[in-house]
Amino acid sequence: MVAKCLLSLGQSFRRAAWLLAVLLVSWSAHGATPLKVGYSDWPGWVAWQVAIEKGWFKDAGVEVTFEWFDYSASLEAFAAGKLDGVLMTNGDALVMGSGGAKSVMVLITDYSNGNDIIIAKPGIKSVADLKGKKVAVEQGLVEHLLLTNALKKAGLKDSDVVLVNGKTNEMPQILAGQDIAAVGAWQPIAGEALKAVPGAKAIYTSADEPGLIYDVLAVTPASAKARRADWLKLVGVWDKVVAYIKDPATQADAVKIMAARSGVKPEDYLPFLKGTYLVSLAEAKTIYAPGDGFKSLYGSTKIVNEFNVANKVYAAPEPIEKYFDPSFVVKP
Repeated sequence: MVAKCLLSLGQSFRRAAWLLAVLLVSWSAHGATPLKVGYSDWPGWVAWQVAIEKGWFKDAGVEVTFEWFDYSASLEAFAAGKLDGVLMTNGDALVMGSGGAKSVMVLITDYSNGNDIIIAKPGIKSVADLKGKKVAVEQGLVEHLLLTNALKKAGLKDSDVVLVNGKTNEMPQILAGQDIAAVGAWQPIAGEALKAVPGAKAIYTSADEPGLIYDVLAVTPASAKARRADWLKLVGVWDKVVAYIKDPATQADAVKIMAARSGVKPEDYLPFLKGTYLVSLAEAKTIYAPGDGFKSLYGSTKIVNEFNVANKVYAAPEPIEKYFDPSFVVKP
């Protein structure tokens, strides 16, 4: 009788152990919690919508939730610790980090190739014509950098214009409704600004300086370390996204998906896509290589760092080498 009870007890322990093992394996397979990534209305980031709708993250074995924001709001959510990662520019990663929201750039998604635009009212024919006039940008962020670069090439500096601070998503109204000669905005907001004022035109774009604005997936250092395997899987999906968008056979479907997310017609969205150069993982390896100038993420970020200090966005240079982790793309 005792032996029978002991046998029954042993079987119960084995069943309990087996059940615990199944639960642990199941928990491990599904991950603790999905990665949370903030994205906003920029073609290089809306591109992820293709992977979302095609179910490619599930195929890759990674649980991830993409949360849609206005750009500034996505940065605020990241700074508040509500996101594991956010899609932003390399320069804005430094701005965020200077305020305490540190990050590492694990993936280069694209660089702006015409979608960031300085838009002028009729009568302004060139950047040089902006001297002494009011220009609205979101000061300290990427369009301010674009404007500074444009002014420099025209032999001017920021102090030669009257800078007016404004939210990027409000630039169409600002250009139409205030005593403003020009504004800086990215697509599709730039397109709205062009339509808001008859005769308005682009007088300078990011295509005039490729590499001035790199767009990246930046994640918290803690998440990059603790969830490295998951981030590697997510990064691995990117090449599939780029290939699907660039392939003439599938581009129309990709544009339809992206346009729907942005709330515009596919035929209107295609030009926005053409102003963004999507970077494959192979190309990212080259861009991650240390160097000077805009062809290198390091060189471009160094220039942005100097711009931020000069414009008192933050007081002292950020240690930019701590913001890069090319190991997610450049395998040893």
